[in-house]
Amino acid sequence: MNSVLPLWFEISSMIVLVAILILDLLLIIRRPHAPSMREASLWVGFYVLLALMFAGAIFLLGDVQHGTEFLAGWLTEYSLSIDNLFVFVLILGSFSVPYAYQQRALMIGIVLALIFRGMFILVGAAVIERFLAIFFVFGAWLIWTAWQQVKPGGEEHGGDSWVIRQVKKVVPISEEYDGGKFRTVVNGKRMWTPFLLVIVSLGTTDLLFALDSIPAIFGITQSPFIVFTANVFALMGLRQLYFLLGGLLERLVYLKYGIAAILAFIGVKLIFHALHENSLSIINGGEPVKWAPEIGTNFSLLFILVAMAIATIASVVHARKDAKAHGETLHLGAASNPAKRDEASDQDES
Repeated sequence: MNSVLPLWFEISSMIVLVAILILDLLLIIRRPHAPSMREASLWVGFYVLLALMFAGAIFLLGDVQHGTEFLAGWLTEYSLSIDNLFVFVLILGSFSVPYAYQQRALMIGIVLALIFRGMFILVGAAVIERFLAIFFVFGAWLIWTAWQQVKPGGEEHGGDSWVIRQVKKVVPISEEYDGGKFRTVVNGKRMWTPFLLVIVSLGTTDLLFALDSIPAIFGITQSPFIVFTANVFALMGLRQLYFLLGGLLERLVYLKYGIAAILAFIGVKLIFHALHENSLSIINGGEPVKWAPEIGTNFSLLFILVAMAIATIASVVHARKDAKAHGETLHLGAASNPAKRDEASDQDES
């Protein structure tokens, strides 16, 4: 798909987005801390507003089609990123990462996610241009991934994965953290801190999620620029969202069903598109399958919004009923955990 967006807009957008990410990373390096609810809310709101303004610019400088594709792609990637964030929660918990340094770990995980997705975007765009039938593979993969989301006894994400066990065999790892450092000295011997294992685990997770997110958004748009920017905006503010939602992530019990529905829907959409544009001789003699419908971007956007809204509302209702049954009050974010808040404050002061 040839972009109708001005070249100057695409180039300047990429420069600004990369600059924001670099600035965000530098702030974490210089001042590692656990943000307050107010700070996290402001940052999440800022990034969401920025994405909506960017969508508005695409509507004005491009057309309705590209603007709608960006919104649908951004919402899809955002929902998948929240799922990614949930796994980050499990990883940080399994490695007992100090609360004040969780932002640093999250930021590195987000940067790795962006790198892996950028690589897959380039590969995916090149393959699609030469081999349109790849949509059959993408569609089948997304439907299989959707099933993996909801099937009983799904894979657990913890610190003792196969990759982590291999790293432990060849790299000396200390028992304790040394602030936010990767290297430390124990009894005169240079060792890596558990922070290395955290980053390896986050990177492995990012790689697996990229395998799902890139085919998903290519099912909405084939514009590499929109694919990349939608991914960047979906990852922006993700670490602040982690502190904003806090323990609520574990209470979003129906989130996986909403994400599975989106993945399955896009998978079916991709297969229909591949049938509609078919050139494989083994299918319908190499002729397009005329009965295969083309699912429009507007309908896709509506489906994504409805699926995520139903999953979120159902999860919140379930969480409130569960909290009421146990005589508790449902809270959001770090403010609901004074111990963690005090721990973060003590580490900031030191």
